[in-house]
Amino acid sequence: MKLNEERVLIDGPAGAIELIVENPGAPRGIALICHPHPLFGGANTNKVTQTLARTFTHLDYVALRPNFRGVGGSGGTHDNGNGECEDMLTILAEAKRRYGDLPVALAGFSFGAYVQTRVAQALIEANHPAQRLVLVGTAAGHVEGARQYTVKPVANDTIVIHGSVDTTVPLANVLAWAEAMNLPVIVVPGADHFFHRRLHVIREIITRAWRH
Repeated sequence: MKLNEERVLIDGPAGAIELIVENPGAPRGIALICHPHPLFGGANTNKVTQTLARTFTHLDYVALRPNFRGVGGSGGTHDNGNGECEDMLTILAEAKRRYGDLPVALAGFSFGAYVQTRVAQALIEANHPAQRLVLVGTAAGHVEGARQYTVKPVANDTIVIHGSVDTTVPLANVLAWAEAMNLPVIVVPGADHFFHRRLHVIREIITRAWRH
């Protein structure tokens, strides 16, 4: 598949929002993908984030990969998920203007997954719920070097993927969050936080889930 990839700037609440758009042509949905923590080197070029985008374009979704505030060409400063959630809602509104009222998939990695749980809740409150969520290496509980993350509840069909040897966000943190919702967690044996040498597993999990 030859992808039409472009870098786009749109107006956001705190200034420009820079994003990479990958359009398969005649998309059947919109996939918004969020990168890891911007204060620890996270950007929309992150390999997990890129894997999520490519997976969705192969499922015929237009994939939007924004940079959070203060990263790359995006204006503003880091806002601990509050302003970032507002920015994602702005992007989705613009995407619907550009591509039509298509189903929305939300995907995120690490801090980006945490942000997407907040975006999902905001969409529910606006009576426009997301089609489905994909959360990888979700920042939950106490994360070393960062802060305490209280992750929002999510729908029971959410795909939660975590590495068994993640030392950035311990698997126990995500299991504790998921337990209250009876939400299954897909554990990838031997995978660290960044899924080195196991990115293909993320792609396979999502592709199987979407096609069944």
